[in-house]
Amino acid sequence: MRPLRSLALCLALLVAGPVVAAPPPPVTIEADHAVFEEQSGRSTYTGHVRVTRDGLEILADTVSVVTGEDGALQRVLAEGTPVKFRQQREGEAPIEGEARRLDYDAINERLLLLDAAWLAQGGNRVSGQRIDYDTRSERVTAAKGTDGKQRVRVTIQPRDKETP
Repeated sequence: MRPLRSLALCLALLVAGPVVAAPPPPVTIEADHAVFEEQSGRSTYTGHVRVTRDGLEILADTVSVVTGEDGALQRVLAEGTPVKFRQQREGEAPIEGEARRLDYDAINERLLLLDAAWLAQGGNRVSGQRIDYDTRSERVTAAKGTDGKQRVRVTIQPRDKETP
């Protein structure tokens, strides 16, 4: 009986056809100046740069964007005094952060904040020299600087008790 179930499952998958993934959301970039290097898939933006994509916003002085051969966003490198980050997810308080440098890996949806970095949501806040934020799993890892001057600091707000 087991081979029949396997055959039925295979036939159902063949009839259903391939699963088509939705295309990634577009990226919008605003800046005072832009340079495009078509062959390398790299573009550089300077002056009041604003990058937005599906609830994600990055504000910086300078931004380099790397795209793949298909034009899909691969990486965003930003520098500023400071670089500002904001992510708004439906039904949640926004996640905000700052650092002097930011590295966003769009393929793996990981955000790295470097140098005088902090990340906050609601009243909760983490700061350190290096903050690695995995936006898929919502996991944050923070570390002090190699010079040991900026240690990790975490503030956790108690949750409100629901009243009956």
